[in-house]
Amino acid sequence: MLAMRWLMCWSVIFASARFATGQDRNTLVLNDRTRILDDGFWIYNDVEKGLEEAEASGKPLLVIFRCIPCEACAQLDEQVVEKNPAVRKLLSRFVCVRVVYTNGMDLSRFQFDYDQSWAAFFMNADGTIYGRYGTRSHQTESDDDVSLDGFIDTLGEVLALHRQFPKVRQSLAPKTGPAVPVARPEEFSNLKGRYASSLNYGNEVARSCIHCHQVGESWREWYRSAGKPIPEEVIYPYPHPKILGLIMDPKTAATVKQVQAGSWAETAGFKSGDELRVLNGQPIVSTADIQWVLHGAPSTAVLKAEVERGGKQQALELQLPEGWRETGDISWRVTSWAFRRMVTGGLRLVSLTSEELEDLKGVNTGVGLRVEHVGQWNAHAAAKRAGFKKDDILISIAGRSEPMSESQVFAFLIRTTKPGDQVDVELLRGGKKRQLQLPIQD
Repeated sequence: MLAMRWLMCWSVIFASARFATGQDRNTLVLNDRTRILDDGFWIYNDVEKGLEEAEASGKPLLVIFRCIPCEACAQLDEQVVEKNPAVRKLLSRFVCVRVVYTNGMDLSRFQFDYDQSWAAFFMNADGTIYGRYGTRSHQTESDDDVSLDGFIDTLGEVLALHRQFPKVRQSLAPKTGPAVPVARPEEFSNLKGRYASSLNYGNEVARSCIHCHQVGESWREWYRSAGKPIPEEVIYPYPHPKILGLIMDPKTAATVKQVQAGSWAETAGFKSGDELRVLNGQPIVSTADIQWVLHGAPSTAVLKAEVERGGKQQALELQLPEGWRETGDISWRVTSWAFRRMVTGGLRLVSLTSEELEDLKGVNTGVGLRVEHVGQWNAHAAAKRAGFKKDDILISIAGRSEPMSESQVFAFLIRTTKPGDQVDVELLRGGKKRQLQLPIQD
């Protein structure tokens, strides 16, 4: 079943990759290995060897995780791994490792946003993490989140931290997450027996790969299958700073491009042009570092920040009120396909547009979500079998009738239901009200 869901989620992306390159998934992966090994600059799929070389050379370690067939961040990936003079000069000061799968990955060491197709770790030879790079807030577009200029700027910040090590070691300690109960991806019950600890470089090399998004899905299913509440930070992982009103400049390491009016960031005193240096005691070298801090923040918190403004250091306090995570959007995430199966039966829901609301003026639209797509296969066809149709307008869900986003529906139902439940839904279809029941699944 998971294999079918994986295929459905990624078929469009893989198809576009084949169209753009004329290559199938297996060829893409095999060609990547050939060109990287022929170049001789990168260590391929061997983090431990990278750590050994970092210790022997005294250089910091760069580990890049890359989903080869996925096109998101493909341009950045090409600029980094090819012989771009500006980046290659800086990379020569690192021990560089490229990993194209998560099979065998140490899940306690490498904790990051698993909805990405390109993510970088900067580390000391002793395993201390200097920082992360790689941010994503859209299914395919990446220009607002990452750039080669931003990556180069982050490389410089990491080298500065490396020169100060071990003076800054203590401040870097929180960049390593706590030990987790599942050691490696292939040990998750939904992946066990289907994947090995490394790739099988044969005719089905792509099929033997555990993708990053499968790790994120597996964590959610691990809690669900154990009958445990899915933690807030697993439902809303790695919050993007834009939900706080911080629009970061992707061409820099961590410079504020814009502060949205009326936002929590504006209340805290952030200004355009601020270079964010420290957040919650951790040195910041990228937007991904900001996300790491936010990921670990409690449901309410006051985060102390240090910014450089006009050449001077300034202290700020960022207050995170109750429910701050839920202002973020998780519907773009590949891992949200699992939520659609669990609690919406395969429905894809979108908020009513202002034009649609105007057309329905005088009608109580309540929740205000329109069914954009109804899943057609297997567990993702549960809502279809229950009678839901495209363009149905949901008015109330389980007795709640206030406006909600699809992300909020996910969070609400995942917290309040269990597999086997039937959720009452009131909807509008052709101007008439109907009552249906939405099946909740494991």
